Amino acid sequence: MEPITLYGAPFSLYTGRARSYLIKAGIDYREEPHSSPHFYESVLPKAGGRRGIPTIEFPDGTVIRDGVAIIDHFESLNGGQFSPSTPKQRIVSRLLDAIGAEGLLRPCMHYRWNFDQDNDEFLRFHFSTIFAEGDVDQEARERMAFIKENVNPAWGVTPENHELIERLHLGTLLTLNAHFSEYPYFLGGKPCIGDFGLMAPLYGHLGRDPAPLSLMQIHAVRLYRWTERMNRPEPDVGEFADKDYAYLGDDEVPDTLIAALKHFAIDYVPESRAACDRVNQWLDENPETPAVTEVERGLGDCEFEVEGQRISAMAQPFRFYVLKRVQDEYEALGEDDQREVETLLTACDMREVLEFKLTRAIGRHNNLEVWL
Repeated sequence: MEPITLYGAPFSLYTGRARSYLIKAGIDYREEPHSSPHFYESVLPKAGGRRGIPTIEFPDGTVIRDGVAIIDHFESLNGGQFSPSTPKQRIVSRLLDAIGAEGLLRPCMHYRWNFDQDNDEFLRFHFSTIFAEGDVDQEARERMAFIKENVNPAWGVTPENHELIERLHLGTLLTLNAHFSEYPYFLGGKPCIGDFGLMAPLYGHLGRDPAPLSLMQIHAVRLYRWTERMNRPEPDVGEFADKDYAYLGDDEVPDTLIAALKHFAIDYVPESRAACDRVNQWLDENPETPAVTEVERGLGDCEFEVEGQRISAMAQPFRFYVLKRVQDEYEALGEDDQREVETLLTACDMREVLEFKLTRAIGRHNNLEVWL
């Protein structure tokens, strides 16, 4: 059977999520940059006109844009191969996925764009590969300068926040290293949806770019091993005594993972609260927005406080498109299981995520996220 084509890039945050899934699921693929005439002429129109990666193309010409949709497609075909079946583990898997989608953007952008001496040549090479013609080196320089000057501030990466970002990231490295010292994956001996979700930030940016890669290798070698493990088709669990390819029994969520989620909550919960309020404000102000209108990447700025530091960042509706999956899983549970989940989320300082809901649903049409 002819392989699918994955349009992505080694340095791409979200390509890392989809690529890892394809590898672990044993799906034959070939990866290409999204810069060829074929991509622009044949793939892009089917991807809603949005040059986003990852995008996959099947041999019959069918196209799926976005890592969430790509994984949804294959999970629907393989019976949820990487979706735990027990209540707490299902919730945690989805929550990790949501955190991976947008919860670590500040360290991703800070460590990519504010360490020129370490990263510049590495990034110029990679960014030059996304341009097909002309002076690709100059195109890369201009694109990199634009992101640093415009995207970083939009996501709250400003000089006054650098110390906070670095302190929280070191905490992320240490808490995850503690977890992966005991378990090869987040929920035991096989990857879950949450593993793929966290691969986006922890590999594409924070586990490849020279500056953050050195931090990971120095402070969190077990976390680094997880990024290697997630890019290999075999379980790759040689250093662990327990080699069972299975999730932990009895719906266990280990204390090491609770500690990691509690650390993520420091930043994720206040930003999600503020972003939810801001997006709902926009929805109140724009009630006539037609159904099937594309959801914009950002709908204004929101302000919130993290450990006494004020941050202003773009409010992104996609955060809640992914987070709704956590809420849907919770609402589908019986009362006893819901109580167990609430107790768990309270221990993680994440109970509030069940309440961050938009007043209008987001769906997909023509490979785009749209208002329903």
